[in-house]
Amino acid sequence: MKIICIGRNYTEHITELQNEKPSEPVVFLKPDTAVLPKNFPFYIPDFSKDVHHEVEVLVKISKVGKYIDRKFAHKYYDEIGLGIDFTARDLQKILKDKGLPWEKAKAFDGSAVVGDFLPKTEIDSLENIKFELTTNGKTVQQGNTANMLFKIDEIIEYVSQYFTLKVGDIIFTGTPEGVAAVQAEDVLEGFLNGKKLFRLQVK
Repeated sequence: MKIICIGRNYTEHITELQNEKPSEPVVFLKPDTAVLPKNFPFYIPDFSKDVHHEVEVLVKISKVGKYIDRKFAHKYYDEIGLGIDFTARDLQKILKDKGLPWEKAKAFDGSAVVGDFLPKTEIDSLENIKFELTTNGKTVQQGNTANMLFKIDEIIEYVSQYFTLKVGDIIFTGTPEGVAAVQAEDVLEGFLNGKKLFRLQVK
C-alpha cells in the first residue's frame, strides 16, 4: 500500500504558505510506515518544534489501474475518507530552501492519519464535500472539495500516468487553509459532511 499526496490543491492554503499556484498537481509520496495505527496517539517527533496539522479528503483505490482516463476514474474507487497529513513545517522550510526533497518533513513515521471511510454512494456530490478539523472542540480548518484546483478524477488520471494504482492505495487530495502547529495534549477530530471520521490525541 502506498500513500499518494497532492500538495497546493486549495488556493487559500497556497496563499497562506506563500507558495506559487501550480499548473499541474504537486505530488509526493508517504511510505506505509507513515500511517498512524488506529487508536494510537500522535507523538510529536523530537526533530521538529513546529508540526502542523493538514486535514484532507482521502480516496481509497479499489481496482488496479494505469493510465486511467478521467472519464473512467470513478470506477477505481468506492470509498471516501478523511485524514491528516502531519508536516514538520520547520524542517520542510529548511529542505525547500536547499532545493531538497520533502520526505523527512512529510513522510516520517505516524505522519499520515487515516480515519474511517464512507461508501461513495452515501455522498451526494464528490465535488461538494464539506469537511473540517477541530482542535479541542474548536474548528481550525474548514474545506469543501468544490474549491479543489484539481478534482478527484483529474488527480487519478494524472497520478496514474506515473504510478500504477493498486487496491488499498490511498490518495490524500490536499488541505485547505488554516494549518497550524499542534501541541501536546491537543485532541483533534475530523468531520466529513458532519460525520466524525477520526479522533486523535497529540502527545
